[in-house]
Amino acid sequence: MQLKQAESSGGPLADRVTMPETKTSRAEFTKQSSVLPFGQPVSLSSISGPTYVTGQLLVQQIAYSLSDKIFSYSPETFDLDVAVKDWAVKEEKNIHGYPTSVLPLQTRSGAGAFALGYIYSKDFDLSKRHIPQTLLAPSLSLRHLRSALDQLALLYGVASPFVAHVAATDYTSDAGLVAEYGTALQLSEELGLGLISSGSAYEAQHISLFATLMAKVLPTLHVYDGVRTSRETLRVIDVLSQVGVAEIFNKISKTAETLNKRLDNAGKVLELLQAFNDELGTDYEPFEYIGHDTAETVYVVFGSAEAQLAKQVVPKLAAEGSKVGAVIVRIYRPFIEEAFIKALPSSVQQIAVLGQVANESAALDDSVQSILYSDVLTAVSFSSKWDSIPAIADVKYPASHAFTPSSFVTAITQATSKTPISHIQLPQLESVQQYIFWDIDDSVTVFAPTVVGQLLSRDSTSNVYLNESHDNLVQGGIIRSDLRTSKKTIDAPYAIEVADVVLVGDEKLLNEVAVSKSVKDNGKLILKLPNFKDEEVEKRIPTTIRRDVQARNVSLYILDSSSSPAFENDLNAARLLVELAFLKVAQPDIKHELLEKLAILEANPPTLEECLDALEKSLKQFEVPESWGETVDETSRNLPQVLKTNSFAPFEKQETEQDSQLTSWESAAKGFVFKEAYATDVSLRPDLAVKTYTIHVKENRRLTPITYDRNIFHIEFDLGDSGLTYKIGEALGIHADNDTDLVREFIESYGLNADDLVQVPSREDVNILETRTVYQSLVQNIDIFGKPPKRFYESLAEFATDELEKKKLLSLVTPEGAEEFKRRAEVDTITFADVLEEFKSAHPSFPELVRLVGPLKRREYSIASAQAVTPNAVALMIVVVNWVDSKGRTRYGQATRYLSRLPVGAAVTASVKPSVMKLPTRDDAPLIMAGLGTGLAPFRAFVQYRAMQKAQGKDIGSILLYLGSRHQREEYLYGEEWEACLDAGVITLLGAAFSRDQPQKIYIQDRMRQTMSDVVKAYIEQEGSFYLCGPTWPVPDVTDVLKEAIATEAKASGKKVDAKKEIDRLKEDGRYVLEVY
Repeated sequence: MQLKQAESSGGPLADRVTMPETKTSRAEFTKQSSVLPFGQPVSLSSISGPTYVTGQLLVQQIAYSLSDKIFSYSPETFDLDVAVKDWAVKEEKNIHGYPTSVLPLQTRSGAGAFALGYIYSKDFDLSKRHIPQTLLAPSLSLRHLRSALDQLALLYGVASPFVAHVAATDYTSDAGLVAEYGTALQLSEELGLGLISSGSAYEAQHISLFATLMAKVLPTLHVYDGVRTSRETLRVIDVLSQVGVAEIFNKISKTAETLNKRLDNAGKVLELLQAFNDELGTDYEPFEYIGHDTAETVYVVFGSAEAQLAKQVVPKLAAEGSKVGAVIVRIYRPFIEEAFIKALPSSVQQIAVLGQVANESAALDDSVQSILYSDVLTAVSFSSKWDSIPAIADVKYPASHAFTPSSFVTAITQATSKTPISHIQLPQLESVQQYIFWDIDDSVTVFAPTVVGQLLSRDSTSNVYLNESHDNLVQGGIIRSDLRTSKKTIDAPYAIEVADVVLVGDEKLLNEVAVSKSVKDNGKLILKLPNFKDEEVEKRIPTTIRRDVQARNVSLYILDSSSSPAFENDLNAARLLVELAFLKVAQPDIKHELLEKLAILEANPPTLEECLDALEKSLKQFEVPESWGETVDETSRNLPQVLKTNSFAPFEKQETEQDSQLTSWESAAKGFVFKEAYATDVSLRPDLAVKTYTIHVKENRRLTPITYDRNIFHIEFDLGDSGLTYKIGEALGIHADNDTDLVREFIESYGLNADDLVQVPSREDVNILETRTVYQSLVQNIDIFGKPPKRFYESLAEFATDELEKKKLLSLVTPEGAEEFKRRAEVDTITFADVLEEFKSAHPSFPELVRLVGPLKRREYSIASAQAVTPNAVALMIVVVNWVDSKGRTRYGQATRYLSRLPVGAAVTASVKPSVMKLPTRDDAPLIMAGLGTGLAPFRAFVQYRAMQKAQGKDIGSILLYLGSRHQREEYLYGEEWEACLDAGVITLLGAAFSRDQPQKIYIQDRMRQTMSDVVKAYIEQEGSFYLCGPTWPVPDVTDVLKEAIATEAKASGKKVDAKKEIDRLKEDGRYVLEVY
């Protein structure tokens, strides 16, 4: 997309957007990186004056312009070096007259040795000794760079100036990407490095420049927020061009050369900072005070977002009468105590240090102090400024905490005031228009906020701000974009709390994020809902959103492009429609000219009339009924309003399948001998993506008589020292082998050599190749005795050399062959091996066969034990699946037969899978459990655990256990245990339904109806939880019983209740749980 800015200095935006001479397809619009303004590459020479930039772009501009070499430790998606690498490839020159070398390096043990080797090399060009060397890295790399930085600090007198621009970014398993400053603060203190922080993108260029100058005194770290602040696209008025950078750097470098040698590092830094301010007309200080002139409480803060929030929140509190102030730490090392004490007002009585610590545990641990607190405590304690030393508090917060204005004011006032403040409205945001876009990251409309932001940025009288955050663990990847516009400069490095307009680009997100909570009162919410019908509104829009929209008078707009086929079927047009809809809602008086100019950006663009017609048909304001605001007895999920950022790029959903190949034992031997060279992984089961454990059979006994036609067995495993742990209700994944006799038969019939080695993709992760013999791969990897889908017949036809066989294979995937295919699958139960035996002319090579058949999958079974009761064992109850096919052959389920034949002591590979079957949080909450056959397994664990609690003297809720099977004599599974628990008072009611032991069939729903009063009491009156485990067929009947129980209780209490809606509510509350198959 290309847009040209007219040479106009003002006027409506629509009048000042001009089009390119040739139309460009939107399909060509791409975003290169989130660290580039609007995701677009920028030439070095174009960075100047009023322009849109990101903080990271300005850091790279300074690094490239001033450095001899740049050593980059940027992880792949962090893109800390994306611009400098581009400039280096294009051979753009630095201020010294030659292209800067950019060396991308890996973060690992010993990182930094390459840079040290270059700086201290005997062959180093001494004429470049005065030229800075620069490092770009996230804070997570610093721990690996410690050794190199330590050596650099010790030998700095004979080194080139060295500056590291450190994006405060680390990854934690619970919070994702976090702005982590602790590592940089600690290293600078322990190694004697300089450390300076920039508070916003507006300062990034100046502070990067000053940090490079400061490196002439001591090795310096320049640290800044690498998660949000450095990645925001925004407009900076006074950006220095490379020429301007060169003039300032060269001039102040001369000052650095004439610094008084007797001064310590702190004194030299202060003189250098003064010269820098004089040259630029700025007023940067090591410690900057803002707030009340006679403040009694002063907050000390460090960090990019923290500094800007302090500058905005504290003056607001002071203006309202609170005697508060804040000291923003800009130069942390050297810590210039005199400057810090000078910044504090003499009236201060209490100093609260907002200090970052590693995690939540450290924040709650009284024995842990923040690094900043120690410096403040030392400086104040030894000062003679006050007759009575102010009290000093360490207000700790974890690195995972991303502040907003409200959470910031809450954090500082909770620690220092008897009346903490939970919300604040900043005057800086009163004239700002704020918009939020939610979408999945592979949506065709995902670039809409960027396109709109770039379009609005063409108005030189406006300031546009754009930020995006990714959560790749929700819905396969979602993205939130924050867009702000204002006539004044915007400095808001935090998430939008309440937006004027919120647009949701995918319906699935309505159940994942609290989209309506981010809309301000009387704001606007746009939902993209394809094929929308008014009568379906309550099904498609969750209750919480409907209630919130009505309660806060939010205008609701539905965008449904199905009424405009051209906009529905064409991806470019679909993107355009979302952009038009947003502009129409956000700016109701928008000019037609702007819509036309936006529309014409698309390939084969619609006319303006078509755009307006599409908007008229597709975008409707929905009349919100008053009934939506009625109170409903429903517990809503606590959905997030902001994302837990865990990536800087969309999730890569395309996976490349690796080819398998037959090899010799020599190839495998090389892999074992030279593990690093061949990237060989030696592990328990490298083919499994899940965490696996080796456990051993402890007991394997049949529960049904040997003469009975159903083999139901109890198998128990000894966990030993495997480390396997499980929770009540979880399932055990068994990685079962294929029948070895059948494998040998197939190898012989297909003409394979069992001992040939083959590299095959693992059965759980196609990106992992493992080397096995043909025999091993057929036993453990390949689902050769599984059920073939249609695509297998179609793919196999390509290998058939017999035309009749090829024709028949292809006919099975046609509509005419559907009946035949169904018979083969459901009646004949044909396997892959059967098909290959039938169509002998279709004979793929073994590697090709591996690709066609696919991997074995683990089979999961509900765990029938509680680890709190049997800490070193796990039990399952399983029925062997068997049947006779149309040819009279007895067939078996692969995994159940494998397990039934395991002897005591046999090793099994297992894993654990979470489940919906969980005990209520209240121990006294009643349990109503219905299990058919082996569906009783998880309820055995439930009863075991409640029995243990009762033995410990705890009050437990009543247990109603309904079980169903065909005959009591043969299938009263765990019957003796249930009877014992009933006698012990653990089980309150045992409703056994043996369907074929009497003339009329009796099922669990009948037993439940017979004990309706017990169900009503336990489930409705005492707020118990209901669980059903087993086959799907009884679900409707059992649910009807529960509806009757709800209606019975409602009638008795004189209430009017919709039983169906009540069941839906109970589902959301986790009190109606089904695990059926």
